[in-house]
Amino acid sequence: MPGNGLWRTKSVEQSIKDTDEPGSKLRRSLSTWDLTVFGVAVVIGAGIFTLTARTAGDYTGPSVAVSFIIAAIACALAAMCYAEFASTVPVAGSAYTFSYATFGEFVAWIIGWDLILELAVGAAAVARNWSIYLNTVLAYLFDFDEGAKTVTAFKIGAITIDWGALVVIGGLTTLLVLGTKLSSRVSMVITIIKVAIVLFVIFAGLFFVKAANYSPFIPPSKAPAGGDAGVNQSLFAAIAGSEGSNFGIFGLLAGASLVFFAFIGFDIVATTAEETKNPQRSVPRGILFSLGIVTVLYVSVSLVVVGMVKYGDLATTTKPDGSQDKKTLATAFAANGAQWGEQIVSIGALIGLTTVVMVLMLGQIRVIFAMGRDGLFPRWLSKSSDRGTPARATWVVGGLIAIAATFFPADKLEEMTNVGTLFAFVLVSAGVIVLRKTRPDLTRSFKAPGVPWLPILAIIACAWLMLNLEVLTWIRFVIWLAVGVVIYFGYSRRNSRLGQRMADGGEVPTKV
Repeated sequence: MPGNGLWRTKSVEQSIKDTDEPGSKLRRSLSTWDLTVFGVAVVIGAGIFTLTARTAGDYTGPSVAVSFIIAAIACALAAMCYAEFASTVPVAGSAYTFSYATFGEFVAWIIGWDLILELAVGAAAVARNWSIYLNTVLAYLFDFDEGAKTVTAFKIGAITIDWGALVVIGGLTTLLVLGTKLSSRVSMVITIIKVAIVLFVIFAGLFFVKAANYSPFIPPSKAPAGGDAGVNQSLFAAIAGSEGSNFGIFGLLAGASLVFFAFIGFDIVATTAEETKNPQRSVPRGILFSLGIVTVLYVSVSLVVVGMVKYGDLATTTKPDGSQDKKTLATAFAANGAQWGEQIVSIGALIGLTTVVMVLMLGQIRVIFAMGRDGLFPRWLSKSSDRGTPARATWVVGGLIAIAATFFPADKLEEMTNVGTLFAFVLVSAGVIVLRKTRPDLTRSFKAPGVPWLPILAIIACAWLMLNLEVLTWIRFVIWLAVGVVIYFGYSRRNSRLGQRMADGGEVPTKV
């Protein structure tokens, strides 16, 4: 059908042409190495340092490694699709830009709005986890009982204010304004330290592994405290009539959907395509290299951690002040009396999580920048600074993330990030099939193998993981999308540059 109205598509050629527009041009300075560093920097973070222990203790038991493998397979399928798109449409915006060229403006808006959920909320969630480790490090320095006291957050009435998260967001926002290449160099140094810490956990932890801790590998399912799980169980468990999604097969699947958060980041490499010297070659390599590296590290760490301590000792508990004590990698060393290991892991995690927040913010800023350039957000957000960075968008995104990180709990932010990311993966995978059919003439430096079957498998895998997220998460997601639809019809559709060009007899839309 013709591409008009809600389904008007922006051609690949026009998307590429817009990257040279004066006043909103980004500097091309990134290499394959830079992109791989960004990918590893953002992916190695919350998944290893915070989610691994908590997921094993609350959902999967020792089988958390299997959850990581399931999530990695889904990511690998989607990564192939991202790599093809990024090499074909080397423009900032990632899934948003890809959807504009395939499904039309309305779907592009929805996916852009969804990416805000993925990236901005993800950055806020990791900032909260960064604050948890800051609290641990401060406990070492000032010798207070971390188990009974939290100093990086305080309460005013019923509201908890996390000043630690606020500090890290403020500092990283400033760094991103100063330049993407500078951010890459800082990220590289921190990533080297972070990978060294992860390797330390693997090899040092092996000395504390006990075979008995792996049994039962998949613990029997457990009814939630208080009886009926209601909206706090996975959607699949609710449909299947299970008592809940704590342990057992449903827990294993729910764990895969939760640790999926650990892999979020390889798709952010695609958002930097416009700032890459040779995007057709470097972006696919950056995506696939980073995903392969972190998968090996994740599975290794998860096997070691659940071998160091009984999974029940990793379960979330409640502190005397009412806050929740979420277990981390450091907990495994502490349980074995290795205080030195606990301190090294905590300091390394504090340093390492910094780059995760930074790269998630970088990806979000590029999406907002691209949407502003298309008129779906105010156009002043697409203005670049003298340094070739989207400074205005950076300050706005930094401010919004700071608010979310300061006031909202980390676990709920993580779950919302997962559903948003999986939805984006589904659309990108479907988009590869559509663009192969509608634009077979386009140059594709990287071609996903087995199309259409590989993208179909990616869609099925991602949809399956979505079904294993909590019902409450789905409710929040639907509300978020509904708000996005209202904004599109109230502002974005009327201010769309593509719509204005078509009205003026400019760009002729492609067919979808």
